Formats: sequence, C-alpha cells, structure tokens
Amino acid sequence: MTLPRIEPALRGTRVIPVLVLDDPAQAVSIGRALVAGGLPVLEVTLRTPRALACAEAIAAQVPGAIVGLGTLTRPEHFAQARDAGAKFTVSPGLTDRLAQAALASGIPYLPGTATVTEALIALEHGFSELKFFPASVAGGAPALRGMAPLLPDVRFCPTGGVRAEILRDYLSLSNVFAVGGTWLAPAEAVAQGRWDEIERLAREAAALAAAA
Repeated sequence: MTLPRIEPALRGTRVIPVLVLDDPAQAVSIGRALVAGGLPVLEVTLRTPRALACAEAIAAQVPGAIVGLGTLTRPEHFAQARDAGAKFTVSPGLTDRLAQAALASGIPYLPGTATVTEALIALEHGFSELKFFPASVAGGAPALRGMAPLLPDVRFCPTGGVRAEILRDYLSLSNVFAVGGTWLAPAEAVAQGRWDEIERLAREAAALAAAA
C-alpha cells in the first residue's frame, strides 16, 4: 500500500506554520491571519487537550486553509486525524506501528527522521518525503546538503529551530520541498491577539520562500 504524496497536497506552499493551539476561537483568528499572509498550509500539533477541536475549527471557518495534524506519536492518532478531516499528518519519528497506522489512514504522511539510517528505514516503509527533525540539533542545512547524494530519492521538510533568518539556507537545497516553524505565531503575539503581526510574519516568510 502507498499513500498520496504530501508535496502535491501543499499546493506549492513551501513554508508551514507549526502551531500549538488550545483555544478554537483563537485558532481561527490565527489561521485567518496566516492564510491572509500567504501561508495556507497549517500544521496543528497534538500537544494540547483541544488541539483536534482547534484543527476542526480552522478547517471549517478559515477559507483556503489546508490543515494537517502533527506530533502524531500513537497509532490511534491517525484515525483521529482522519476523522478530523486532516489533509496530511506529521510525526516527530517513525516506528513500525506508526507506519502501519499511517498507511491504513490513506492520508499523506510526513514521518520524522534525523539521520541517514532513519531515512533508510522510512524508505523501507515506502516513505520518501520526510520531516527532518529537530533540524537545528541534527545538523541543519549542511546535514541535509550532505544527505542529498546519499539519498537521491528523498525530499525533506526540516522543522525544529527554523527561523526566518535561515529560511533561504534550507529552501535553496534541492532535497528540501518545504520548511516548518513555530516562529510564525509567537506566543506573545498570540496571547495579546496581535493578529496583524502574525499576518506580517507570514507575508514576510512567503516572500522569502518565493525568492528562494
């Protein structure tokens, strides 16, 4: 069994905001700001009690949003993501049971890897689009540049420590199709309802990606 590829599901978007949300109403405001700023692909992480409700609220109330679920660490998470209408799923790592659950879900899946060995294991499971995580700890853009000739069939989405200042370093690599990051919705801006600031950050990131 093979899954639909995740890259086409992104519809050309190369920057994915990674969101930790626990208030559906607030989530909708954040989603609207990010979409207005040119970043419609949103990863809502399963790190809070109401993360699923937040993802569902964005999908239902933010036109143009493409909502995925991240931090899937247990097999049952994939059924929850499917039921919530997720367009893609993301894990920080990969196990046999997670691979089986992902394949059964029928949803594009981005498993996390940090080394060549982990990437080879993912390939054996049929996954060639991989999350590189935690990117800053695992060697950043130089590590991915070094992996390119070893893994010519693999494309990565680095997350973890990605910032606007190093966005081009990643997006200039031939084996990187997108990046993910939390800097696009700063905790202070969220707490104070500064949606215009989040839209500005999204617009700046979208412009950087377009120029990469």
